[in-house]
Amino acid sequence: MRELDPRLSRRGLVVGLAALTASCATSTPKPSLVSQTVSPVPVAPPPLAVPPPPALALGPELDPRGLIRRPLLHAALDALKRHRGKVAREDRIYIVDFQAHSSKPRLFRLDLTTGEATAYRTAHGRGSDPAHTGFAERFSNVPDSNASSVGAYRTAGQAWGSKHGPNVLLDGLDPTNSEVRDRAIIVHGADYCEPSYLAATGKLGRSFGCFAVSQADLNALRPDMDAGRLLFAGA
Repeated sequence: MRELDPRLSRRGLVVGLAALTASCATSTPKPSLVSQTVSPVPVAPPPLAVPPPPALALGPELDPRGLIRRPLLHAALDALKRHRGKVAREDRIYIVDFQAHSSKPRLFRLDLTTGEATAYRTAHGRGSDPAHTGFAERFSNVPDSNASSVGAYRTAGQAWGSKHGPNVLLDGLDPTNSEVRDRAIIVHGADYCEPSYLAATGKLGRSFGCFAVSQADLNALRPDMDAGRLLFAGA
């Protein structure tokens, strides 16, 4: 067997290594050295902090004990808005609930400054309750009907009469009670509104359409009502 020339063996080794190196270089391409500009993904800025709105001054809670029927309370407040130019004082109003039985406190003094309501008893007219059941069933603005009238009233000041003594005058502000001054509808005291009468009969007596109350309640209400405040009667 003929020996190989050592020079040829070394040359073959060099050629083989070169070929191997070339095959490795072509199997994995080199990354490009040219720089690339990548557009950034747009990011929305954080929302601006919006300050909360200032707290509104809502005033006091009206009638927090819930003495006044809510539809009636809303109707009275609406009447106060409607007659704003005719009612001089808006610090308190008076509300009468003719839907309630006469044995129940149903005349309310509502302080619009504090929200507190105070309840009193009041009678309705004979013509509103012919059978004297204690419930007012009909209302009228007609003279000599002896019935109570519903609607908005304006208190017209303290007065004194030969028949009923101390009282509070009223003016009607709505078509349903426009005749009350001519009918002499007032707030006055009456013996048929006293606690003893109520205890004996289970109901108050009837007026001729006036808002009759006990003498003790008249003493509290008369100077308090004064002139130029709203009284609203509803059913």
